[in-house]
Amino acid sequence: MITPATAPPDTIEELVSRAQALAGLTLGELAKYANVQVPANFKRDKGWTGQLLELFLGAHAGSNPEQDFPDLGVELKTLPIDSMGMPLETTYVCFAHLLNVSGITWETSNVRNKLNCVLWVPVEGSRELMPAERRVASPVLWQPSLAQLDLLKQDWEELMDMIVLGEVENITAKHGQALQIRPKAADGKALTEAVGAQGTIIKTRPRGFYLRKQFTHQILINAFSDID
Repeated sequence: MITPATAPPDTIEELVSRAQALAGLTLGELAKYANVQVPANFKRDKGWTGQLLELFLGAHAGSNPEQDFPDLGVELKTLPIDSMGMPLETTYVCFAHLLNVSGITWETSNVRNKLNCVLWVPVEGSRELMPAERRVASPVLWQPSLAQLDLLKQDWEELMDMIVLGEVENITAKHGQALQIRPKAADGKALTEAVGAQGTIIKTRPRGFYLRKQFTHQILINAFSDID
C-alpha cells in the first residue's frame, strides 16, 4: 500500500520514483491511504489534487516563492488532461509582481526559478469523471530546452515591459506565445497596486503567470515520444 511520505526525497531519482509509484492509482485510492476526504467537485478546491500529491511526494514548500522541493531545485505541477492526453487548462506558474519590477531580469525572475526543473504529474481531468475516479498518469521530469527558454524569456520580457510602461490593463490572454498573464484572485473584489498609464499608482486585479495548454501539451508529447 502507498503511504504519505514522512520526509522530503533526498534525490531527484527518489522523487521521480515516488511519483511513478502513484501512476495508475485513482485520487480516491490516494485519499483513502492519506485518510482525507475527496471533494465532490473542484470548483472550491482547485488546489486539492496538488496538495494530495504533495503528501505522497514529500513537498513542504507550500505557497512559498521557492520550488516545491527547494533542496532538489524541482517544482511540482499537476496537469489535468483529457482522454487523449491534452491538457485541459493553463498551468499557473507564480504571481506577477506589478510594482518595483524595473530591476528584475529574466534570469532572476521567479518564473525562471519555478520553471528551471518541473516534475509534471498528469491527472485525468475530464468532467464526466468524478474526482475520486480520476487516475494519476506517469510523471514527466522536465527541464526547458534552449528553444523553450528563449520562447519563455521573449514572452516574459514582453509582458514585463508592458507592466513597467503602465500598460498592465492592456495585457490580455492573447499576449505571449507560451507564457501569458491573467487575473489571479478568488474574486474580482481583490485589488493590488500597479503603475498606470500616466505613471501614477492604480488599483487593479492581481495577476499571475500561466503556461499555455499548447506549450504543456508539447512537453508531454516530447517526453512520451522519447520513451517510444
